[in-house]
Formats: sequence, C-alpha cells, structure tokens
Amino acid sequence: MGVIFAIIAGALMSVQGVFNTRVTESSSIWVTNSFVQITGFLICIGAWLFTGRDNFANLLKVDSKWYLTGGILGAFIIFTVVKGMSALGPAYAVMLILIAQLIIAYLIEVFGLFGTEQAPFVWKKVIAVVIMIGGIILFKWD
Repeated sequence: MGVIFAIIAGALMSVQGVFNTRVTESSSIWVTNSFVQITGFLICIGAWLFTGRDNFANLLKVDSKWYLTGGILGAFIIFTVVKGMSALGPAYAVMLILIAQLIIAYLIEVFGLFGTEQAPFVWKKVIAVVIMIGGIILFKWD
C-alpha cells in the first residue's frame, strides 16, 4: 500500500502544482496559497469530524515543537512550486523538485535527523542520484 500511496501523492502533487500556478495567473501567489491552505484546512476538519477525533491538545505532546512547523513549510512549498513551475514548466520543475526531495530525504536518513532511524551511506544510491541528474540533462537537451 505504501507504493500506491506514494504514486498517488506524486501524481496529486504534480496536478496541484499546475492548478496552483494557473490560479496564481488570475490572482496572486499569496491569495492562491491562502486559498489552498484554507480549503485544505476545511477538508482536514471535515475528515477529523468523521474519524477518530483525537484531541488537539495531543499536539503539545510532540517531542520537538519544531515538528509543528509543517504548515509553515507547506506555505513555502506551495510558493516555491508555483514559482518553479511558472518559470520552468511542470515537467522540468517536477524533475528538479524530485531530485531535491530525494537528496534531502537521503541525507535525513544517513544522518538520522528529526528522529529518523539512521541508515548507512551507500555509494550505489549516490550513483543512482547522479544518473537521475543525467536523465534531467538528457530530458532538457535540445
């Protein structure tokens, strides 16, 4: 199921990036970002009402309060995705986003950051990223 969810997430992120970029053409980046965050909040509240309904006070039990900044990061993610897609186009922007995500995620694993279980450094994975970067270069080559 994890693979299916990851594929769906990637597809939804690509579509959302294009949608947000189109909406920004009619308004502004921060109006679009606000609308996206507000509608997402409303969906989350609706889902919360129909599911387990954990107590919001449980958020205070989070080990590091820095982990609660995900919404702030989300606002900047939307901003940077829209700016990247409007400047580079969806395909090229998503390729660079994916490479950046992969590199940062691997560094988080290798160094065991943010409470993640530490994984060993493997050269094969670095070579795989280099091959992906080569694929991006080939993709953009005229």
